[in-house]
Amino acid sequence: MLRISDQVYLPSTERSGFEPGLSEEERAIQEKVHRFAADVMRPAGRALDAMSAMEAIAPSSPFWQVHAQAVELGLGGDAIASLPPEVANRVQCLISEELGWGDLGLATSMAAAGVPMLVAQAAGNAELMELAAGKIGCWVVTHADRGSDATSLYSSERHPGTDGNIGNLQAVVTDDEIVINGSCSEWVSNGAVAQIGALYIPADYGDGFLAEDGHPNGVGVVVPFDLEGVTVGQPIEKLGQRALPQGAIHFNEVRVPRSFAVAQKDGFYPGFASSWSYAGTFLSQASAGLARAAFEEALAFTHERVQGGALLADQQLTHYRLGRMGRRVETARAMARRASEFAQIAEHTHPYVTAQAKATCSQEAFEVANEALQMFGAVGLTPEKPVEKLLRDARASLIEDGENYVLTMRFGALLSQLYKEGWTRN
Repeated sequence: MLRISDQVYLPSTERSGFEPGLSEEERAIQEKVHRFAADVMRPAGRALDAMSAMEAIAPSSPFWQVHAQAVELGLGGDAIASLPPEVANRVQCLISEELGWGDLGLATSMAAAGVPMLVAQAAGNAELMELAAGKIGCWVVTHADRGSDATSLYSSERHPGTDGNIGNLQAVVTDDEIVINGSCSEWVSNGAVAQIGALYIPADYGDGFLAEDGHPNGVGVVVPFDLEGVTVGQPIEKLGQRALPQGAIHFNEVRVPRSFAVAQKDGFYPGFASSWSYAGTFLSQASAGLARAAFEEALAFTHERVQGGALLADQQLTHYRLGRMGRRVETARAMARRASEFAQIAEHTHPYVTAQAKATCSQEAFEVANEALQMFGAVGLTPEKPVEKLLRDARASLIEDGENYVLTMRFGALLSQLYKEGWTRN
C-alpha cells in the first residue's frame, strides 16, 4: 500500500540499520548486548589478538572473563525460548549481530560453547543437559583427514566408484556403550579449552563403517572431556579470530554410555543436518555484525580525514564507496535473517541452504572490511586502527564452518537435485 508523507524525512534507523520498527523490548535487548559488545568484548578481543595462543587461554586471560560475563548477561537460548518463533528469530539475529560487531572470534567462541547443551536439549536428554550445564563446549565436526568430506550428506556427491572417507576419528557402537578413538583437526572452535563436546563422527554398529551405498555410518554423541582417554591439545596460532581458541582433541579408548548418543545410525544424517542447519546461521548473523563494524569505522573516518581540500565524506567517490559498503552490510543482514528464519520455522530445513547464507554473509563481511581498510590507506595496515584486525577476522570466516567454495558447490548440487524433483519446472 502506498503511503504519502507530508514531507521528506530521513529514513528510520536503528543500530542494526534500516529496521521497519523494533519493539521497545527488542531495542532494550539490542542495547544491552551492544553495551556488552562495546565495553567487554572489544577491549578483550584487542588484548587477545596481541597475545600468543597459549597466553590467550592462560588463567589470567580476559578470555575467561568474557565468558563469565556473558553467562551473567543471560545470552543463552533460554532467554528467548518463550517468545513466538518469528519474534525469537528476530531477537536472536539482533543479539548475534551485536556479538559479531563486538568481536567475531569471541562471538564464535560463545556460540560454540553452548552447542553440547543445545543438542542435549533438542534430544530431550536430562542427563546430558546436567553434564553440559556450566561448561564451555565445542562442536566436533572438523576432521583433519576428512576435510570437507565430513559435510557431505549424500553418496551421490562422491567421485563415482569410490567409498566414503571415514577418517581416523571413529566410534564403535555396542549395545551398551560407544568407544571412541582418534583425533579431530586443530580447527575445532574452543577445542583448546572445551570441557565437553558434541561429536558427529563415523561409526561402526557391528556391520562396518560404510553403508551399502559406500557412505559412512555415523553417531552423534555428547562426551565430557574429563573422562579417561580424552586429551585436549594446545591452541594454534593463526591469522585471524585469535580470540577464538581452536585446537585438536584426542580420544584413546574413550567409553561413554550409549545413552549419551543424540543421533544414531539411520538418524545420524538427519540429526547432523538439523544441528548444522542451526549452527550455520550464527556465523551469518555474526558476519553481518563484523561487516557493520567495518563500515562504521570507515564512515567515521571519512568525516575526519581531509584530502584535496575537503572531507572525504564530501566527495562523490566516497559517497559511491560508502554506498557500496552499505549495500553489502544490508545484504549480509537480510541474508542472515532469511536463513535463520528458514532454519527455525520452515517445515523442512537443510544445512546446504543455511551454509550458502554463511558463505554469502562472510564474503560480504570480508569485502566490506577490505574496502574499509583501503579507505584508511596506509594507516589501516597498522594495529593503530581496528580495520586491520577486522579484515583478518573476516578472512578466517571464509574457511570457518565450511570453506565457502565447497559450501557453494553443495548448494548448487542441491539446486540441481531440487530441479530433478520438479522444482521450477511447472
